[in-house]
Amino acid sequence: MKKIIPSLITGSLALVAANVQADDAGMIESLSGYNVNESAFTKSTGINVGGWASGGITYASHNAPSNSNSPITFNDRINEFQLNQLNLFAEKAVNKGSGWDFGGRVDFMFGTDSRRTQATGWDDRMIPRNNGNSPGEGERFYDVAFPQAYAEIYAPFGNGITAKIGHFYTIIGYEVVTSPDNFFYSHAYTMQYGEPFTHTGALLSYDINDWLSVTGGAVNGWDNFRQQPGAWDFLGGVTISPSDDTSLAISLISGDTNQTDNINTTMYSVVLQHSFTEKLHYVLQHDFGVYQNGAANGGQNADWYGVNQYLTYDINDKLGAGVRAEWFRDSQGYRTGIGSGGSFYAVTAGLNYAPNAWLKLRPELRYDYFGADGDGVKAYDDGNEFDQLGVAMDMIVTF
Repeated sequence: MKKIIPSLITGSLALVAANVQADDAGMIESLSGYNVNESAFTKSTGINVGGWASGGITYASHNAPSNSNSPITFNDRINEFQLNQLNLFAEKAVNKGSGWDFGGRVDFMFGTDSRRTQATGWDDRMIPRNNGNSPGEGERFYDVAFPQAYAEIYAPFGNGITAKIGHFYTIIGYEVVTSPDNFFYSHAYTMQYGEPFTHTGALLSYDINDWLSVTGGAVNGWDNFRQQPGAWDFLGGVTISPSDDTSLAISLISGDTNQTDNINTTMYSVVLQHSFTEKLHYVLQHDFGVYQNGAANGGQNADWYGVNQYLTYDINDKLGAGVRAEWFRDSQGYRTGIGSGGSFYAVTAGLNYAPNAWLKLRPELRYDYFGADGDGVKAYDDGNEFDQLGVAMDMIVTF
Protein backbone atom coordinates (compact mmCIF):
# COMPACT_ATOMS: atom_id res chain seq x y z
CA MET A 1 0.00 0.00 0.00
CA LYS A 2 2.84 2.39 0.87
CA LYS A 3 4.36 1.91 -2.60
CA ILE A 4 1.13 1.93 -4.58
CA ILE A 5 -0.43 5.07 -3.09
CA PRO A 6 2.52 7.45 -3.71
CA SER A 7 2.91 6.14 -7.27
CA LEU A 8 -0.75 6.68 -8.08
CA ILE A 9 -0.87 10.12 -6.50
CA THR A 10 2.40 11.25 -8.09
CA GLY A 11 1.12 10.20 -11.50
CA SER A 12 -2.22 11.89 -10.94
CA LEU A 13 -0.64 15.15 -9.82
CA ALA A 14 1.67 15.11 -12.83
CA LEU A 15 -1.37 14.75 -15.09
CA VAL A 16 -3.12 17.56 -13.23
CA ALA A 17 -0.14 19.88 -13.61
CA ALA A 18 -0.04 19.19 -17.33
CA ASN A 19 -3.68 20.23 -17.73
CA VAL A 20 -3.64 23.61 -16.01
CA GLN A 21 -6.36 25.93 -17.21
CA ALA A 22 -6.92 29.55 -16.29
CA ASP A 23 -10.41 29.61 -14.76
CA ASP A 24 -12.08 29.76 -11.37
CA ALA A 25 -13.55 26.25 -11.40
CA GLY A 26 -12.34 23.20 -9.53
CA MET A 27 -10.28 20.53 -11.23
CA ILE A 28 -13.21 18.30 -12.17
CA GLU A 29 -15.20 21.11 -13.75
CA SER A 30 -12.13 22.52 -15.48
CA LEU A 31 -11.24 19.20 -17.10
CA SER A 32 -14.70 17.77 -17.72
CA GLY A 33 -17.05 20.74 -17.77
CA TYR A 34 -19.26 19.09 -15.13
CA ASN A 35 -20.05 20.77 -11.81
CA VAL A 36 -21.76 18.45 -9.36
CA ASN A 37 -23.00 21.43 -7.35
CA GLU A 38 -25.10 22.51 -10.33
CA SER A 39 -27.01 19.22 -10.36
CA ALA A 40 -30.73 19.14 -9.63
CA PHE A 41 -30.17 17.33 -6.33
CA THR A 42 -27.57 19.68 -4.90
CA LYS A 43 -29.43 22.80 -6.01
CA SER A 44 -32.73 21.59 -4.57
CA THR A 45 -31.23 20.53 -1.23
CA GLY A 46 -28.66 23.31 -0.86
CA ILE A 47 -25.93 20.73 -0.28
CA ASN A 48 -22.46 21.59 -1.53
CA VAL A 49 -19.86 18.87 -2.05
CA GLY A 50 -16.16 19.28 -2.69
CA GLY A 51 -12.70 18.36 -1.62
CA TRP A 52 -8.98 18.53 -2.20
CA ALA A 53 -5.84 16.44 -2.35
CA SER A 54 -2.53 17.63 -0.95
CA GLY A 55 0.79 15.83 -0.99
CA GLY A 56 4.45 16.72 -0.78
CA ILE A 57 7.98 15.74 0.08
CA THR A 58 10.51 16.98 2.64
CA TYR A 59 14.31 16.85 2.65
CA ALA A 60 16.43 17.62 5.72
CA SER A 61 20.08 18.44 6.28
CA HIS A 62 20.37 15.33 8.46
CA ASN A 63 19.31 12.02 6.97
CA ALA A 64 17.79 10.36 10.02
CA PRO A 65 18.02 6.55 9.72
CA SER A 66 14.31 6.30 10.50
CA ASN A 67 13.36 8.93 7.87
CA SER A 68 11.54 10.73 10.68
CA ASN A 69 11.19 14.50 10.57
CA SER A 70 10.26 14.61 14.27
CA PRO A 71 9.54 16.77 16.21
CA ILE A 72 8.01 18.40 13.14
CA THR A 73 4.64 16.76 12.53
CA PHE A 74 2.23 16.60 9.57
CA ASN A 75 5.13 16.63 7.05
CA ASP A 76 6.77 14.20 9.45
CA ARG A 77 8.71 12.04 6.97
CA ILE A 78 11.88 12.94 5.05
CA ASN A 79 12.92 11.61 1.64
CA GLU A 80 9.43 10.13 1.19
CA PHE A 81 6.41 11.36 -0.73
CA GLN A 82 3.42 11.88 1.57
CA LEU A 83 -0.19 12.07 0.54
CA ASN A 84 -1.07 14.33 3.44
CA GLN A 85 -4.75 14.83 2.79
CA LEU A 86 -7.41 13.46 0.49
CA ASN A 87 -10.36 15.33 1.96
CA LEU A 88 -13.97 15.09 0.80
CA PHE A 89 -16.85 17.02 2.33
CA ALA A 90 -20.58 17.57 2.06
CA GLU A 91 -22.01 20.75 3.53
CA LYS A 92 -25.28 22.60 3.80
CA ALA A 93 -24.65 26.12 5.03
CA VAL A 94 -27.38 27.73 7.09
CA ASN A 95 -29.21 30.71 5.65
CA LYS A 96 -28.79 33.54 8.13
CA GLY A 97 -31.99 35.33 7.28
CA SER A 98 -35.26 36.06 9.02
CA GLY A 99 -36.27 32.46 9.72
CA TRP A 100 -34.98 29.26 11.25
CA ASP A 101 -32.65 27.18 9.13
CA PHE A 102 -30.79 23.88 9.46
CA GLY A 103 -27.56 22.62 7.97
CA GLY A 104 -24.39 20.76 8.76
CA ARG A 105 -21.16 19.35 7.42
CA VAL A 106 -19.28 16.05 7.22
CA ASP A 107 -15.59 15.74 6.31
CA PHE A 108 -13.76 12.54 5.40
CA MET A 109 -9.95 12.54 5.30
CA PHE A 110 -7.47 9.92 4.12
CA GLY A 111 -3.72 10.39 4.30
CA THR A 112 -0.84 10.81 6.70
CA ASP A 113 -2.42 13.88 8.32
CA SER A 114 -5.37 11.77 9.43
CA ARG A 115 -3.29 10.42 12.31
CA ARG A 116 -3.07 13.96 13.69
CA THR A 117 -6.77 14.78 13.45
CA GLN A 118 -8.35 11.70 15.02
CA ALA A 119 -10.40 11.90 18.20
CA THR A 120 -10.32 9.33 20.99
CA GLY A 121 -13.28 6.98 20.72
CA TRP A 122 -14.46 8.44 17.41
CA ASP A 123 -12.21 7.68 14.45
CA ASP A 124 -8.89 6.61 15.95
CA ARG A 125 -7.19 3.55 14.46
CA MET A 126 -9.80 2.88 11.80
CA ILE A 127 -7.01 1.29 9.74
CA PRO A 128 -4.92 -1.24 11.72
CA ARG A 129 -1.69 0.46 12.76
CA ASN A 130 1.73 -1.04 12.01
CA ASN A 131 4.59 -0.13 14.34
CA GLY A 132 7.18 -0.60 11.61
CA ASN A 133 8.37 -3.99 12.86
CA SER A 134 5.83 -6.20 11.08
CA PRO A 135 5.80 -5.60 7.30
CA GLY A 136 2.47 -6.33 5.68
CA GLU A 137 0.48 -6.10 8.91
CA GLY A 138 -1.53 -2.90 8.90
CA GLU A 139 -0.60 0.55 7.68
CA ARG A 140 2.10 2.52 9.43
CA PHE A 141 1.52 6.10 8.31
CA TYR A 142 -1.77 6.27 6.38
CA ASP A 143 -5.14 6.35 8.08
CA VAL A 144 -8.64 7.78 7.77
CA ALA A 145 -10.46 10.32 9.91
CA PHE A 146 -13.79 12.11 10.15
CA PRO A 147 -12.56 15.42 11.58
CA GLN A 148 -15.96 17.07 11.22
CA ALA A 149 -19.50 15.71 11.52
CA TYR A 150 -21.88 18.30 12.90
CA ALA A 151 -25.34 19.76 12.59
CA GLU A 152 -25.90 23.50 12.44
CA ILE A 153 -28.98 25.44 13.48
CA TYR A 154 -29.70 29.10 12.84
CA ALA A 155 -32.18 30.81 15.18
CA PRO A 156 -33.44 34.31 14.22
CA PHE A 157 -33.10 35.88 17.66
CA GLY A 158 -31.60 39.35 17.74
CA ASN A 159 -28.92 39.44 15.07
CA GLY A 160 -29.13 35.65 14.74
CA ILE A 161 -27.68 32.80 16.79
CA THR A 162 -25.87 29.91 15.10
CA ALA A 163 -25.49 26.62 16.97
CA LYS A 164 -22.96 23.98 15.93
CA ILE A 165 -23.56 20.56 17.51
CA GLY A 166 -21.36 17.51 16.98
CA HIS A 167 -17.70 17.05 16.10
CA PHE A 168 -15.82 20.01 14.60
CA TYR A 169 -12.47 21.78 14.21
CA THR A 170 -11.25 24.06 16.97
CA ILE A 171 -11.62 27.83 16.91
CA ILE A 172 -8.28 28.24 18.70
CA GLY A 173 -5.16 29.56 17.00
CA TYR A 174 -4.25 30.78 13.52
CA GLU A 175 -3.04 27.77 11.54
CA VAL A 176 -5.56 25.04 10.78
CA VAL A 177 -5.54 21.39 9.77
CA THR A 178 -7.02 21.91 6.29
CA SER A 179 -4.20 22.30 3.75
CA PRO A 180 -5.81 24.90 1.42
CA ASP A 181 -6.26 27.33 4.33
CA ASN A 182 -2.57 27.66 5.31
CA PHE A 183 0.19 29.59 3.59
CA PHE A 184 2.98 27.15 4.52
CA TYR A 185 3.27 23.40 3.99
CA SER A 186 4.80 22.79 7.42
CA HIS A 187 3.17 23.91 10.66
CA ALA A 188 4.25 26.03 13.61
CA TYR A 189 5.08 24.27 16.88
CA THR A 190 2.27 26.09 18.67
CA MET A 191 -0.28 24.54 16.33
CA GLN A 192 1.35 21.10 16.44
CA TYR A 193 1.83 20.81 20.19
CA GLY A 194 0.10 23.68 21.95
CA GLU A 195 -3.46 23.61 20.63
CA PRO A 196 -6.34 21.16 20.16
CA PHE A 197 -7.36 20.12 16.66
CA THR A 198 -10.98 19.03 17.13
CA HIS A 199 -13.76 19.07 19.72
CA THR A 200 -17.02 17.28 20.37
CA GLY A 201 -19.87 19.27 21.86
CA ALA A 202 -21.94 22.37 21.16
CA LEU A 203 -20.88 25.87 20.19
CA LEU A 204 -23.01 29.02 19.87
CA SER A 205 -22.00 32.04 17.78
CA TYR A 206 -23.52 35.52 17.77
CA ASP A 207 -22.67 38.69 15.84
CA ILE A 208 -23.24 41.60 18.22
CA ASN A 209 -22.64 44.08 15.41
CA ASP A 210 -20.60 44.42 12.22
CA TRP A 211 -17.27 44.42 14.05
CA LEU A 212 -17.83 42.31 17.17
CA SER A 213 -18.77 38.63 17.44
CA VAL A 214 -18.72 36.14 20.31
CA THR A 215 -18.61 32.35 20.48
CA GLY A 216 -19.11 30.04 23.45
CA GLY A 217 -20.05 26.50 24.32
CA ALA A 218 -19.21 23.21 26.02
CA VAL A 219 -16.94 20.53 24.56
CA ASN A 220 -15.60 17.19 25.73
CA GLY A 221 -11.96 18.26 25.95
CA TRP A 222 -9.24 18.13 23.31
CA ASP A 223 -9.37 15.73 20.34
CA ASN A 224 -11.82 13.55 22.20
CA PHE A 225 -15.19 11.96 21.59
CA ARG A 226 -16.10 9.66 24.47
CA GLN A 227 -13.17 9.38 26.87
CA GLN A 228 -13.93 10.92 30.29
CA PRO A 229 -17.52 11.80 29.29
CA GLY A 230 -18.12 13.71 32.52
CA ALA A 231 -15.21 16.13 32.02
CA TRP A 232 -16.49 19.10 30.04
CA ASP A 233 -14.57 22.19 28.97
CA PHE A 234 -15.64 25.72 28.22
CA LEU A 235 -14.65 26.80 24.71
CA GLY A 236 -15.18 30.39 23.68
CA GLY A 237 -13.84 33.42 21.95
CA VAL A 238 -14.37 36.95 20.79
CA THR A 239 -13.44 38.52 17.45
CA ILE A 240 -13.03 42.26 17.02
CA SER A 241 -12.77 43.67 13.49
CA PRO A 242 -12.63 47.47 13.68
CA SER A 243 -11.83 47.73 9.96
CA ASP A 244 -11.43 45.57 6.87
CA ASP A 245 -7.66 45.67 7.42
CA THR A 246 -7.47 44.67 11.09
CA SER A 247 -8.90 41.93 13.30
CA LEU A 248 -8.20 40.59 16.77
CA ALA A 249 -9.35 37.10 17.82
CA ILE A 250 -9.09 35.87 21.42
CA SER A 251 -10.07 32.29 22.24
CA LEU A 252 -9.89 30.14 25.36
CA ILE A 253 -10.54 26.58 26.46
CA SER A 254 -10.60 25.49 30.09
CA GLY A 255 -11.79 22.46 32.00
CA ASP A 256 -10.92 19.27 33.84
CA THR A 257 -9.21 16.53 31.88
CA ASN A 258 -10.48 13.88 34.30
CA GLN A 259 -14.06 13.47 35.49
CA THR A 260 -13.03 12.33 38.99
CA ASP A 261 -9.87 14.31 39.83
CA ASN A 262 -9.16 18.02 39.98
CA ILE A 263 -6.84 18.11 36.97
CA ASN A 264 -7.35 21.22 34.87
CA THR A 265 -6.05 22.20 31.45
CA THR A 266 -6.45 25.81 30.36
CA MET A 267 -5.09 27.63 27.35
CA TYR A 268 -5.74 30.80 25.41
CA SER A 269 -4.72 32.09 22.00
CA VAL A 270 -4.54 35.67 20.75
CA VAL A 271 -4.32 36.33 17.00
CA LEU A 272 -3.85 39.82 15.56
CA GLN A 273 -4.13 40.24 11.79
CA HIS A 274 -3.40 43.44 9.88
CA SER A 275 -2.99 44.33 6.22
CA PHE A 276 -0.55 47.19 5.78
CA THR A 277 -1.48 47.43 2.11
CA GLU A 278 -3.62 45.39 -0.27
CA LYS A 279 -0.59 43.16 -0.83
CA LEU A 280 1.31 43.15 2.49
CA HIS A 281 -0.22 41.18 5.38
CA TYR A 282 0.96 40.58 8.95
CA VAL A 283 -0.12 38.15 11.69
CA LEU A 284 0.97 38.05 15.33
CA GLN A 285 -0.05 35.09 17.47
CA HIS A 286 0.51 34.34 21.15
CA ASP A 287 -0.54 31.12 22.93
CA PHE A 288 -0.30 30.15 26.58
CA GLY A 289 -1.39 26.90 28.21
CA VAL A 290 -1.13 25.28 31.63
CA TYR A 291 -1.76 21.73 32.88
CA GLN A 292 -2.43 21.71 36.63
CA ASN A 293 -1.84 18.93 39.16
CA GLY A 294 -1.56 16.31 36.45
CA ALA A 295 -0.45 12.73 37.03
CA ALA A 296 0.98 12.75 33.51
CA ASN A 297 3.51 15.30 34.76
CA GLY A 298 4.25 13.75 38.16
CA GLY A 299 1.51 15.69 39.90
CA GLN A 300 3.20 18.97 38.98
CA ASN A 301 1.99 21.89 36.92
CA ALA A 302 3.24 22.16 33.35
CA ASP A 303 2.99 25.13 31.02
CA TRP A 304 3.70 25.93 27.39
CA TYR A 305 3.61 29.16 25.44
CA GLY A 306 4.82 30.73 22.25
CA VAL A 307 4.85 33.63 19.83
CA ASN A 308 4.50 33.36 16.05
CA GLN A 309 4.80 36.09 13.44
CA TYR A 310 3.84 35.89 9.77
CA LEU A 311 4.53 38.35 6.98
CA THR A 312 3.16 37.60 3.51
CA TYR A 313 3.23 39.58 0.28
CA ASP A 314 1.03 39.10 -2.78
CA ILE A 315 3.45 39.55 -5.67
CA ASN A 316 0.60 39.14 -8.14
CA ASP A 317 -2.66 37.22 -8.34
CA LYS A 318 -0.81 33.93 -8.84
CA LEU A 319 2.32 34.26 -6.69
CA GLY A 320 2.84 35.11 -3.03
CA ALA A 321 5.86 35.11 -0.71
CA GLY A 322 5.93 34.70 3.04
CA VAL A 323 8.07 34.40 6.16
CA ARG A 324 7.16 32.83 9.49
CA ALA A 325 9.23 33.27 12.66
CA GLU A 326 8.30 31.32 15.77
CA TRP A 327 9.26 30.52 19.32
CA PHE A 328 7.60 27.76 21.31
CA ARG A 329 8.41 27.06 24.95
CA ASP A 330 7.64 23.63 26.41
CA SER A 331 8.85 24.16 29.96
CA GLN A 332 8.68 20.62 31.32
CA GLY A 333 8.63 18.68 28.05
CA TYR A 334 5.00 17.81 28.75
CA ARG A 335 3.65 18.71 25.30
CA THR A 336 6.47 17.43 23.09
CA GLY A 337 7.83 14.64 25.28
CA ILE A 338 11.40 15.74 24.58
CA GLY A 339 13.65 15.61 27.65
CA SER A 340 12.95 18.07 30.43
CA GLY A 341 11.67 20.63 27.97
CA GLY A 342 13.15 23.66 26.33
CA SER A 343 12.60 26.25 23.63
CA PHE A 344 11.95 25.59 19.94
CA TYR A 345 12.89 28.25 17.41
CA ALA A 346 12.06 28.14 13.71
CA VAL A 347 12.15 30.42 10.68
CA THR A 348 10.34 29.45 7.49
CA ALA A 349 10.40 31.19 4.11
CA GLY A 350 8.12 30.06 1.34
CA LEU A 351 6.19 30.76 -1.83
CA ASN A 352 2.63 30.10 -2.92
CA TYR A 353 2.20 29.66 -6.66
CA ALA A 354 -1.34 29.17 -7.95
CA PRO A 355 -1.46 29.02 -11.76
CA ASN A 356 -5.24 28.71 -11.48
CA ALA A 357 -7.95 28.43 -8.86
CA TRP A 358 -7.59 24.68 -8.30
CA LEU A 359 -3.83 24.13 -8.21
CA LYS A 360 -1.32 25.51 -5.71
CA LEU A 361 2.38 24.78 -5.13
CA ARG A 362 3.96 25.60 -1.75
CA PRO A 363 7.78 25.32 -1.68
CA GLU A 364 9.52 26.34 1.54
CA LEU A 365 12.87 26.53 3.30
CA ARG A 366 12.84 26.00 7.08
CA TYR A 367 15.44 26.21 9.84
CA ASP A 368 14.77 24.74 13.32
CA TYR A 369 16.74 24.91 16.56
CA PHE A 370 16.03 23.38 19.96
CA GLY A 371 17.51 24.80 23.18
CA ALA A 372 17.22 22.11 25.85
CA ASP A 373 16.77 22.92 29.53
CA GLY A 374 20.09 21.76 30.92
CA ASP A 375 19.90 18.08 30.06
CA GLY A 376 21.57 18.37 26.65
CA VAL A 377 18.79 16.51 24.85
CA LYS A 378 18.81 16.90 21.07
CA ALA A 379 15.56 17.03 19.16
CA TYR A 380 16.43 16.40 15.50
CA ASP A 381 17.96 13.59 13.42
CA ASP A 382 16.59 10.89 15.72
CA GLY A 383 17.92 12.76 18.76
CA ASN A 384 21.41 13.43 17.40
CA GLU A 385 21.27 17.14 16.48
CA PHE A 386 20.22 20.44 18.06
CA ASP A 387 19.17 21.99 14.75
CA GLN A 388 18.00 21.19 11.25
CA LEU A 389 17.65 22.80 7.83
CA GLY A 390 14.78 21.51 5.72
CA VAL A 391 13.46 21.99 2.20
CA ALA A 392 9.91 20.95 1.39
CA MET A 393 7.17 21.41 -1.18
CA ASP A 394 3.64 20.22 -1.58
CA MET A 395 0.86 20.51 -4.15
CA ILE A 396 -2.80 21.18 -3.42
CA VAL A 397 -5.49 20.26 -5.93
CA THR A 398 -9.06 21.34 -5.17
CA PHE A 399 -11.87 19.42 -6.79
